[in-house]
Amino acid sequence: MEKVTGSDGVEVRVNLPKEKIDKINDICNDFGNDPGELINVLHEVQHTFGYIPAEVQDIVAHNLHLSVAQVYGVVTFYTFFTMIPKGEHPVSVCTGTACYVRGAERVLDEFRKELGVEVGETAPDGRFSINCLRCVGACGLAPVALVGEKVYGRVSPDGVKTIIAEYKK
Repeated sequence: MEKVTGSDGVEVRVNLPKEKIDKINDICNDFGNDPGELINVLHEVQHTFGYIPAEVQDIVAHNLHLSVAQVYGVVTFYTFFTMIPKGEHPVSVCTGTACYVRGAERVLDEFRKELGVEVGETAPDGRFSINCLRCVGACGLAPVALVGEKVYGRVSPDGVKTIIAEYKK
């Protein structure tokens, strides 16, 4: 349990290692502890830690002089943000109109079957997680899947095993 002192001099206690607290404070400071920069701060925090758990939201709220409810509201409103840790290799399947019409649902089902993971979950070994996206802007390559930031176009259910094999090495 560490003490965090905000720019207003108020102390709070959080259950995070000091290094993480310092990193979150640095990110908030980089944005001037400006409440108007909440989304940018959350983007940077998620990029750094991979997700935004409640303890991290507490520190962000404290630094930006916002209520925890306001920070939580933004984290839960935008689908980009997650409170659940993603796998080492996060799989995202586009379910936008073009991808859906061209079989994204079957591709998604095959990923779920092959990885033994449901949408929104992370495998017990932490290697893979699965999520859906609405559109990645690659409609001409539909259906599209991403593993991390690598885009796979014209994915068929038969091609899912090949994609997974690249990351199981």
